[in-house]
Amino acid sequence: MKGIVTAAEMKSYDSYTIEKVGVPSLVLMERAAYSVVLRIEKHIKEKSRICIACGMGNNGADGLAIARMLAERGCLVDAYLYGNTEKKTEEFACQEAILAHYPVHIFVNQVPEDRNYDMIIDAVFGVGLTRAVEGIFAEVIRALNAMDGRKVAVDIPSGISADNGAVLGVAFRADMTVTFAFGKRGLYFYPGAEYAGEIFVEDIGIGPVSNPGCRPKMYIYEEKDIEKLLPVRQGGGNKGTFGKVLIIAGFDYMVGAAILCAKACYEMGAGMVKVISPLENRSILQQAVPEILYGTCEDVDSSLQWADVVVAGPGMSQSRSARGVLATLLEKCELPMVLDADALNLLSVDKALQDALYARGDRGLETVLTPHMGEFARLIGASVADIKEDVAEAASNWARAFQIILVAKDARTVVADAMGRLYLNITGNDGMATAGSGDVLAGMIGGLLTQGLGGFDAATLGVYIHSLAGDEAEKEYSAYGVTAGKIIESMKKLKDCN
Repeated sequence: MKGIVTAAEMKSYDSYTIEKVGVPSLVLMERAAYSVVLRIEKHIKEKSRICIACGMGNNGADGLAIARMLAERGCLVDAYLYGNTEKKTEEFACQEAILAHYPVHIFVNQVPEDRNYDMIIDAVFGVGLTRAVEGIFAEVIRALNAMDGRKVAVDIPSGISADNGAVLGVAFRADMTVTFAFGKRGLYFYPGAEYAGEIFVEDIGIGPVSNPGCRPKMYIYEEKDIEKLLPVRQGGGNKGTFGKVLIIAGFDYMVGAAILCAKACYEMGAGMVKVISPLENRSILQQAVPEILYGTCEDVDSSLQWADVVVAGPGMSQSRSARGVLATLLEKCELPMVLDADALNLLSVDKALQDALYARGDRGLETVLTPHMGEFARLIGASVADIKEDVAEAASNWARAFQIILVAKDARTVVADAMGRLYLNITGNDGMATAGSGDVLAGMIGGLLTQGLGGFDAATLGVYIHSLAGDEAEKEYSAYGVTAGKIIESMKKLKDCN
């Protein structure tokens, strides 16, 4: 599990380390520069021609230290400096004075015309950039992008917002980014992720003692986390031990959604699954998933007495009967619940249903909502573009308002809860943008919930495993050939899920 920070969070960690812990800024800078040099060493050799572009802030000071270390290794380094020389930081001035003793060619406020460099290093802007890149800065970034050598960004590609990955006018396109202490949100959200290239997060001495008790609000998982997070299986358990999931899905000839959801639920480890669906779907369901129990809408009340967890919405339709079932669930059901697809569409246009959802939160009942961006926009009455300006903030606000766990599905899915926790999923691929993929995820989260995980852990782990399975499917079938069914099949190939 790794923390992902905003620019403000990073500034806080940085300042605390310098001012409270007592690690000098120049020491951190030397560590940062050295970590970059170590990362790029295999891509350079003696006499490699290096272009390094530096602003006159501390990111540029990192760049000057990198220039010096590369010169020491025999590289032919040209350092291009940009900005108002009267506004350079103390650290920049110090690094500039040191660099004067090394064989580095220095150019001030000149756009590089020579394109025959082996490597181009961007240290123009750091994580504090908040305005659009203009003037000579925009000109130089375009010039750097036009060069053919390997491109490396220091901390973050210049022109990318550290908080949401937005392109601020124009941005450097890196093959790799070496960032320090924590990953920055803007490196992982699109479009920033497309500009960052391969990301390396380096330890430079900002760690647990840096602002103790103040952990990053957002984090990502690593594969080694799965084993620790999966619910423990009891050797002496039975099918009831591993939970009973009630799925309400597959109305109006959308039986495939119910099938995918049920299969995923079982694949995730649920002991028993019952599907509520119209009578005409019974034989199809029981042939496709013979393990399931079956019921109709008339069986909802009795089925709620049987179940441990409810999943509602996949292929549920927006009919009057579907609306009635959802109202019953929100008003009467005291079980943990996952709401997906049509359940969300019904919620978005019905104030009474929203009030019932709010009341569930007041009663302390766990509800996981899994909207994609379009559904999320309808739920909160905003545009997709508005949400994407800060998905984490939008998800957090709605999770707090309704006391829910919100899974905001996108190329980079964010999971938020009412306590302010944030998970960012950085795995998965565009092949997963396929019909039924969300039905699979809903079933997986339900399967984890019924085995005893809390709503937030079930949602985050479900999202992570779902995306890893999608990556496995892409390896075998290519992004063009990934289907929801193949995502379920690929779950079997994840050794940590067996």
